[in-house]
Amino acid sequence: MSWTSPQDIHQFLQRQWNRGRLLAAEEIFPLRIPLKGPTSGELADLFPKVQAWIAQLRSHEGLYRLEWGTVRHRLLGTNRLPTRIWVDDVEHALALIGRLEEGKRYRQLLESTARRCPELLPWASRRPLRCLELAESWERLLDVVSWLQSHPNSGLYIRQVDFPGVHTKFIEEHKSVLSEMLTWVLPEEARNLETNVFERRFGFRERAARVRFRLLDRSEQLPDDWTDISLGSDEFARFVPSLKRVFVTENEINYLVFPPFPDSLVIFGAGYSIEQLACAQWLTEREIYYWGDIDTHGFAILDQLRKHFPQVRSLLMDRATFLAHREHWVTENKPTGRPLERLTPDEQALYQTLCSHQLGRNLRLEQEIIRYPWVLGYLERLIQT
Repeated sequence: MSWTSPQDIHQFLQRQWNRGRLLAAEEIFPLRIPLKGPTSGELADLFPKVQAWIAQLRSHEGLYRLEWGTVRHRLLGTNRLPTRIWVDDVEHALALIGRLEEGKRYRQLLESTARRCPELLPWASRRPLRCLELAESWERLLDVVSWLQSHPNSGLYIRQVDFPGVHTKFIEEHKSVLSEMLTWVLPEEARNLETNVFERRFGFRERAARVRFRLLDRSEQLPDDWTDISLGSDEFARFVPSLKRVFVTENEINYLVFPPFPDSLVIFGAGYSIEQLACAQWLTEREIYYWGDIDTHGFAILDQLRKHFPQVRSLLMDRATFLAHREHWVTENKPTGRPLERLTPDEQALYQTLCSHQLGRNLRLEQEIIRYPWVLGYLERLIQT
């Protein structure tokens, strides 16, 4: 029998809880719960079980309200059966699934928020389960939000933020939720929505990123022992070498063994943080070659790099290289499939091949697997062009 049982009611309400609907600000009460009862045939054939079903539903009737209807049966005459179930308020809903304490705790969080940072109430009202997850840290989160409201665009390192109960590690560990909260409460002039970097978004001073590179042409006037150089991103922006060509590779070994190449240097990339190169405006006037893994994220990083430097060409990220190393294909753990608008037609075709699993599911070729003679041959052809 598939008649609605108290267990079904519990599961229905639990699903509403999991979606955050029971505590959210939206008005859902009185809440109607789907009810399936016996058919006319079942009423006649299983009348004792129907009576037991009704008794089972009525045993919890104090927490929900049954709506009744009259059923006329040619053999059984007139009978009253439940036709709808209603939960009239959130307290009854929480009691049915054993969540009264969480509901009480959430109300306390809202009261504290209303008292200390009322601007945050709309966000907290829409994210009840997130608030409960953060309950132990809630007061300190409000401390940080209040501090940022009083000290917008401070220009300080996060390490310099110091007030009772809050330390650097706490802010670092809660950047994601703080970003949501601060984006909601801070005025436009106190936030930069064009970046997802927490420090840059909310006016903190950033730790200088490092750019690591090797000169592939020793004609550049630098000391001979400067073979592997690391500069702060600001220093790198002022470096401005006379070389005309820049290679970027994501793999450290490939970076270290990259062969001598005229008029060139090679940069050790850093995945999606490759945007740290954006401040080096002299790169806009150089040939740039990006060498990443042949997988969906490799193409996504290439697409991101072209946001700042449209002239970037891909290196060893082509179909011929991919097919020539079939025996070394592995599986990409968490591929992306988002649209990439800055790929060339050939790159886009290979990216779509990977996304659509035409050659296999979630395939990737790591750049360090590509045979070194293949790399040298590719670079030799590049010199000739």
